[in-house]
Amino acid sequence: MERTELEWLEHLIACHDKEKADLKRLDSYYEGTQPLSYMAPELQRELEETVRQVVINWPRLVVDAIEERLDVEGFRFPGHAEADQELWRIWQANDLDEQSQQGHLDALTMKRAYVVVGSNEADETTPLVSVESALDMFAEHDPRTRKIAAAVKRWCEGEGKDEVEHATLYLPDVTIWWLQQDGIWVEDPDFPRDEHDMGEVPVEVLANRPRLKYRNGISELADVIPLSDAACKIATDMMVSAEYHATPRRVAFGFGEEDFVDEQGNKLSAFSRIIGRMWATSKSSQDGADVKQFPEADLKNFHSTLGQLAQLVASLTGMPPHFLGQSTANPASADAIRSSEARLVKRAERKQRAWGGTWERVMRLVMRVRDGEWTDEARSLETIWRDASTPTVAQAADAAVKLYTAKIVPLRTTRERLQFSQAEIARMEEQDEEAAQQLMQRIADGDVTPLFGRKPGDPPDDPEGLDDEEPPEAQRGNAA
Repeated sequence: MERTELEWLEHLIACHDKEKADLKRLDSYYEGTQPLSYMAPELQRELEETVRQVVINWPRLVVDAIEERLDVEGFRFPGHAEADQELWRIWQANDLDEQSQQGHLDALTMKRAYVVVGSNEADETTPLVSVESALDMFAEHDPRTRKIAAAVKRWCEGEGKDEVEHATLYLPDVTIWWLQQDGIWVEDPDFPRDEHDMGEVPVEVLANRPRLKYRNGISELADVIPLSDAACKIATDMMVSAEYHATPRRVAFGFGEEDFVDEQGNKLSAFSRIIGRMWATSKSSQDGADVKQFPEADLKNFHSTLGQLAQLVASLTGMPPHFLGQSTANPASADAIRSSEARLVKRAERKQRAWGGTWERVMRLVMRVRDGEWTDEARSLETIWRDASTPTVAQAADAAVKLYTAKIVPLRTTRERLQFSQAEIARMEEQDEEAAQQLMQRIADGDVTPLFGRKPGDPPDDPEGLDDEEPPEAQRGNAA
């Protein structure tokens, strides 16, 4: 059944509202503001004013460890050895170096992020590209084509009574701006609809680990959250135990409630007596009263539990143990570190493959908006990623030079393997061109030395050997 534009808007908003609570929960785990789990509500209410949660933010560590290895460095057309400078200019003009990093981070945390492409009235050669949070956008896929059928973006302006809710509806042939008046959605008169007639929604999804049944992705934190909750609970319990048991525990015999007062004679609460604040009493041992002290408790059982939980996180996420503080006394060798990072690197490379396709579709939309037509050559566009592994500089240079010397890869590819930026590679190629022109000029002037070398018996460029002479100060030093 075909939906009207308003029906699409209301349907997408309803779907978005249904999942916003879960998205906010996932976001709270990355920010470390999640509520304390595994604690009885009665105890939590009793300790609310004196104990706060100790947050061990493994979720952020898991997300950042992958995101730090996802850097886009350019786009290359088929049959071209170098990245396309025009697409990279548009990328840079839209600050996508920073926005792509934020989009990857949000997708890892909250299942997905969105990329929106639109026309730019100020500069028709540079379409606008923005990365949006899943907290602000929602898209629905066509079950037959698996492409996006429609998408909505929502935001609010103003505060209190002046707050106005806005929405943008993205459809295959039109983009419409809406605002809510008296609880009813109406088209925004300040923004005329954009009849672009592209036949495709100008929105792409950066979905994390999408599956055939779950096109909108799965959070990278799904396996980590239960273990993180357990670790926060154990760490909080350890601090509570430190308050109660890490210092010597006291016990009093022969006292009543009225005997526990502070320095001003005010009665102390039961909890104040438990945590060992100052006591004052007039009773003595002659009255049958006595106060004793137990030895303090050891907290090592908490340490071992946290260590076990850290090992489980490492095994589930593929993170090296030293990322979680589970390292031996002796530093691991470079080979051991690379071996321990193998699963993490492979996970990052999988993200590059999946999200490389998303960024390629985004750039195809960019060219469609800029040129007004689809480009067949762009169907085989390739995203260039920085190497997700962490080889040493010497190892990377040695491997790259050997491949170049054996004529397996060209010079530009060698420089890309060494992770030089596209701007640095362009500057190197300019210097190579300048050096080649100087060489050709020397040959044109009759100097064939660069081609055949010096003849036997030819004088050096410095016939008197002045450059080889030591300065007078050095000669005096040698004589001394």
